[in-house]
Amino acid sequence: MAPPPSAVSPEPDSASPATLTTKFDDTLRFYLNGTRVVLDDIDPEATLLEYLRGIGLTGTKLGCGEGGCGACTVVVSQYNPTTKQIYHASVNACLAPLASIDGKHVITVEGIGNVKQPHPAQERIAKSHGSQCGFCTPGIVMSLYALLRNNQNPTEHDVEEAFDGNLCRCTGYRPILDAAQTFTTQKAAGCGNSKANGGGGCCMENGTGEGCGKAGKEGADQPIKRFTPPGFIEYKPDTELIFPPALKKVEFKPLAFGNKRKTWYRPVTVEQLLEIKSVFPNAKIIGGSTETQIEIKFKALQYPVSVFVGDIPELRQYSFKDDHLEIGGNITLTDLENLSHDAVKQLGSDRGQIFTAIHKQLKYFAGRQIRNVGTPAGNLVTASPISDLNPVLMAADAVLVAKSLGKETEIPMADFFTGYRRTALPADAILAFIRIPFTQKNEYFRAYKQAKRKDDDIAIVTAALKIRLNDDGVAEACNLVYGGMAPFTVAAKKANAFLTGKKLAELETLEGAMSALEEDFNLSFGVPGGMASYRKSLALSFFYRFYHEVMAILGGEKSEADQEAISELERDISTGTQDREAAAAYIQETVGKSNPHVAALKQVTGEAQYTDDIPPLKNELYGCMVLSTKAHAKLKSVDYSAALDIPGVVDYIDKNDMPSADANRFGAPHFEEVLFAEDTVLTAGQVIGFVLATSAARATDGARAVKIEYEELPAIFSIEEAIEQESFYKFFKEIKKGDPEEAFKNADYTFTGVARMGGQEHFYLETNATLAVPKPEDGEMEVFASTQNPNETQEYVSRVCNVQANKVVVRVKRMGGGFGGKESRSVPLSCYVALAAQKTKRPVRCMLTREEDMVISGQRHPFLGRWKVGVNKDGKIQALDLDIFNNGGWSWDLSAAVCERAISHSDGCYLIPNIHVRGRICRTNTVSNTAFRGFGGPQGMFIAESYMTEVADRLGMPVEKFREINFYKPEEQTHFNQPLADWHVPLMYQQVISEADYEARRSAVTEFNASHKWRKRGLALIPTKFGISFTALWFNQAGALVHIYHDGSVLVAHGGTEMGQGLHTKMTMIAAQALGVPLEDVFISETATNTVANASATAASASSDLNGYAIYNACAQLNERLAPYREKLGPDASLKQLAHAAYFDRVNLSAQGFYKTPEIGYTWGANTGKMFFYFTQGVAAAEVEIDTLTGTWTCLRADIKMDVGRSINPAIDYGQIEGAFVQGLGLFTMEESLWFRGGPMAGNLFTRGPGAYKIPGFRDIPQQFNVSLLKDVEWKNLRTIQRSRGVGEPPLFMGSAVFFAIRDALIAARKQYGVQATIGSDEKGDGLLRLESPATPERIRLACVDPIMERARVLPKEGEKSFFIAI
Repeated sequence: MAPPPSAVSPEPDSASPATLTTKFDDTLRFYLNGTRVVLDDIDPEATLLEYLRGIGLTGTKLGCGEGGCGACTVVVSQYNPTTKQIYHASVNACLAPLASIDGKHVITVEGIGNVKQPHPAQERIAKSHGSQCGFCTPGIVMSLYALLRNNQNPTEHDVEEAFDGNLCRCTGYRPILDAAQTFTTQKAAGCGNSKANGGGGCCMENGTGEGCGKAGKEGADQPIKRFTPPGFIEYKPDTELIFPPALKKVEFKPLAFGNKRKTWYRPVTVEQLLEIKSVFPNAKIIGGSTETQIEIKFKALQYPVSVFVGDIPELRQYSFKDDHLEIGGNITLTDLENLSHDAVKQLGSDRGQIFTAIHKQLKYFAGRQIRNVGTPAGNLVTASPISDLNPVLMAADAVLVAKSLGKETEIPMADFFTGYRRTALPADAILAFIRIPFTQKNEYFRAYKQAKRKDDDIAIVTAALKIRLNDDGVAEACNLVYGGMAPFTVAAKKANAFLTGKKLAELETLEGAMSALEEDFNLSFGVPGGMASYRKSLALSFFYRFYHEVMAILGGEKSEADQEAISELERDISTGTQDREAAAAYIQETVGKSNPHVAALKQVTGEAQYTDDIPPLKNELYGCMVLSTKAHAKLKSVDYSAALDIPGVVDYIDKNDMPSADANRFGAPHFEEVLFAEDTVLTAGQVIGFVLATSAARATDGARAVKIEYEELPAIFSIEEAIEQESFYKFFKEIKKGDPEEAFKNADYTFTGVARMGGQEHFYLETNATLAVPKPEDGEMEVFASTQNPNETQEYVSRVCNVQANKVVVRVKRMGGGFGGKESRSVPLSCYVALAAQKTKRPVRCMLTREEDMVISGQRHPFLGRWKVGVNKDGKIQALDLDIFNNGGWSWDLSAAVCERAISHSDGCYLIPNIHVRGRICRTNTVSNTAFRGFGGPQGMFIAESYMTEVADRLGMPVEKFREINFYKPEEQTHFNQPLADWHVPLMYQQVISEADYEARRSAVTEFNASHKWRKRGLALIPTKFGISFTALWFNQAGALVHIYHDGSVLVAHGGTEMGQGLHTKMTMIAAQALGVPLEDVFISETATNTVANASATAASASSDLNGYAIYNACAQLNERLAPYREKLGPDASLKQLAHAAYFDRVNLSAQGFYKTPEIGYTWGANTGKMFFYFTQGVAAAEVEIDTLTGTWTCLRADIKMDVGRSINPAIDYGQIEGAFVQGLGLFTMEESLWFRGGPMAGNLFTRGPGAYKIPGFRDIPQQFNVSLLKDVEWKNLRTIQRSRGVGEPPLFMGSAVFFAIRDALIAARKQYGVQATIGSDEKGDGLLRLESPATPERIRLACVDPIMERARVLPKEGEKSFFIAI
């Protein structure tokens, strides 16, 4: 897509390589999965990932292209010149240049195992249900593999930290961690005899198997034997791929290869490097390529001469001197992390304080894959203003040694940064060494970092603080250094000057230093990067924490230091439980069993094929979209000539290639959206054209070269702006029941409020992808697409290609996640690709980059609710008046249906006798918001729980009691007049209170909060009810086709698509159960429009209900036809024998099944008819702890209970519950989409990749994560397949329990300073806490009212606005 206008290419170097005296080799030699590879035809622009996928090793996936998700993780084994040992490094293949793998052994997921012989890491993740969509799984497997190769006996902590560079959007991480923990040597720690508990060793640890209580004969000193859980392959480290002996003896030669666009050099000595630098001063020096590859990919920077310096041993050495440690600039961050740990051991904790700080900062510096290749020199020269490491080196007064040919220069860190991304390093020099001084006597050194997420996240603010005192406690020297407070790493000059000469223990010193810091960092409200108040508060809080830690050390036990401010919030090893007996009462031969996902083993071994894994076809072209860079503008001109001039660019398509004006229209029923922009663009990221080329890289170059002239128009972004300017779509829906006006008059109290929540990016790990193959006859087109909606894809492809639908076949094997994002927004991409294929008569492929996908595909709708509640003194709600607004974005899409579901869920789980709810859709110039797991339900319920908590505060009543008072009772009617059958929320509420020990924990939380000043805990108990059915009646239907073959095998086709939710697994189980055959005899190949026609999208959590019954219906027909043969051949006859006999009697062994949901059909306006077939229900309790000094939080425990009816597969359902809960936790606490307000990128999405947009990681899940299913009840009215309930979407809202627990903790934090809600009064501007979602660390900190926060608040000047827009 088009780069930001500010991107420029560096000046090319004029000198020719002929002036270099070094003799360079031009051949790459390495090992790949144990096999030697020699390459001399090397594409200098290719990454390791592109090479691997190009030769057919497609198990390694492209997830983000910026090293932020880990989907592309491979292992590179090499001799490490720093440690003098073989190290197996997990690395991001999407960033690694091919030059970096010479002389090394590359291991991919295919190299360690396959479906028939999986590696134990692969098998355990598969069998432990740790793979759902499977797209992230190969990367996760390889991270675990790297851990095991480097450490045969990892601890539980090692395992938790091993995945800090990997993301998963489906599982909620718990089953992956459980699988990985089976490799640890501490899993037997629960036994009293375990070594961890001081015993001689548990029977499992010692392998004696003599039974618990009997320690092994070897005694406590013997090495621990790893315990293999039952049913798993034993892990034997000595059977792993060996490090090729030839590589142990390899002599690295200087390398040079390239073409006219780019040349790579790989020197192996410093002299060779300096010579290259002298000839090519502008050559780009590359260590880990972690920043450079992002600049090339996303900023369109070109580096014609690149030099890989990772194989120069001199730059990777270290040596301890008398007063400092000297490290090579190119030592990897992983080695520096370990070296810092060793330095503290060697020097002692006092002299090694700087190394303790380095180790602490590196622990949360990016992910392990980045630390394995990133270097301190790269970090310094990049000069990021928010670097984690640079402030430490600057505060430590480190000295940098720069080398150029014949010259060595020492640069003090204080003088190194000269401006934004600018340094004092001479153009022809390299940063060779870093000298890090040891801590002196009476010196104190600490480092701090705050980010949006604990693991693998860039900092908001970092600090390294150093002070040296004399024997009287007077500061002799002081260096407080901050990142994130200015365009580059800076010292707090005024604070440093103030502190020097002051006695630290005097109260005025702290106050004066804080005031000086305020002057040093007097940020304006609209400061670049935003978050002015938060950043300022962090600068003060970090110093406050540091000051009191120093005071505590000086004062010993008698110290008057604020002890509680010192320690930071850390989390324990996470654990979890599931009720494995939940289905015991109704388990059958197949149905009810916890079978693994049918494709799990294929996914963990990299054999599962996704759309972009389909091998390239002959003559194939690649497409890249030309996107608008303006949020609202007239298109004055679009010029493709420069693009067509690029070698490899073949053609383009745009609106003019459509067969008719109508064919360019998209989005039933309004057809207001255009596939290609016509005269006006309505959002940044709207598609204008589609460039075709012989490779994806050339297509990207072509799209960037298209010249577009705009005439900008005013744009609207937020809901508030849209309301103010009355920018709405022509949509208005309402539900009115009872007489709210009269009820408000008679209610004891009337309270009002506003609830607001942001949107959410789907962040499926596989971006949208399509391959279209034109056929030579009749205009036929075959489309392979990553879509939840093959039927709609078929419909629109037939429109744009001007052929009948019967000529278009859409195939979906599987998706790497969907979550609603591939229900409608996947369709345009298939249209572009198919039209291009038709025009060029060649196959065309396009897989969106993460950036493109986030910019064009839409998100969960942001919502705003303005509510008024009438309530009596006894806590009984009398009336609700509610206006709901959602941000639809630039086109209708599915916004109307999303708004309707929000309206229908705005009652929560509460009986409100008099209610009037109205819904509108805001028309804005942002992404077209779309379906996302929950589809408006979570937003409606969030509004409901917001008014419940705020009204409870106003009543002075515990919200748990307030909820209970207002719960629906069985058979009571909702506001849309539907009786609640099989209503179990009140029962589950009591069960969770009891099983989670809620009352005792509530008392403990109250006690904790009373005794802690800076730490607060909160609890919340949140119920949910989620209506299952499409609100559009006609979608509630499904078809299936079942074939029985001669050999007794069964092929099933149905209209649902597999995106990781286990649909195919459940469907094969239903068919196997119905036909009485083993599960392995049933197969689902794909979803295709030529086997099941007119299928509804896989959405609304109804796919198991609909497709399951259609399959059951087909199987029933087949059973009926086979009944005479069963009678004749006896009950033990196999399906093979039955099929054989029936075939010879000419009996049809194929059946088409069909199902439509009965009874439903709601009429808006009249408020009659049944809206939903049933409600899936659940209750979740969550407990959190927050550090109010920084806004950091952790979820200590979550307990979830779901009513899923009779589960078809409990393991699949638990996976859906845990995954949805963690996705909900992300929605309500950390996932924040932001747009640029001004500058050249005004109106563009800022959060367009994992670098800026944070989804939960492995260490964001609850520390204790307990899930159970409701059992021992009857489901008298549930008439679904197997009496199961839909489970995909309903659990997501329960992640809000974490949000409301945070709010609960904040109430305690504010109460401490006398700020609380006025009871019985609807006072505006009192102490009532109105917390917007998501509750980010910034919002948490800003909700606090302690003196530090109050002095840090930055108010906008007149007309001043924030740097970012939250829509």
